[in-house]
Amino acid sequence: MPYLLIVVIVVSAVFFHRAAEFENESSLLWSGLSVLVSALVVFLFHTGWLGILLGQTGLFIGIGVFRMVRKPGNGAPPG
Repeated sequence: MPYLLIVVIVVSAVFFHRAAEFENESSLLWSGLSVLVSALVVFLFHTGWLGILLGQTGLFIGIGVFRMVRKPGNGAPPG
């Protein structure tokens, strides 16, 4: 496995770890999902760093949609 893929996976996991800390959520869960998505993309679809970044983008959007559905109206101004 090329070193660039490992670096992209680690950077993505650190990004999701920090994002989870910022949102007061489980950083282990978010960074674990990031590593899982990266592993699935690399080993199942045989893609490189661009595939990992697309998978991470999908995870980021998926987490955002899940959080909007789970906590509707949270943070929205009344009225």
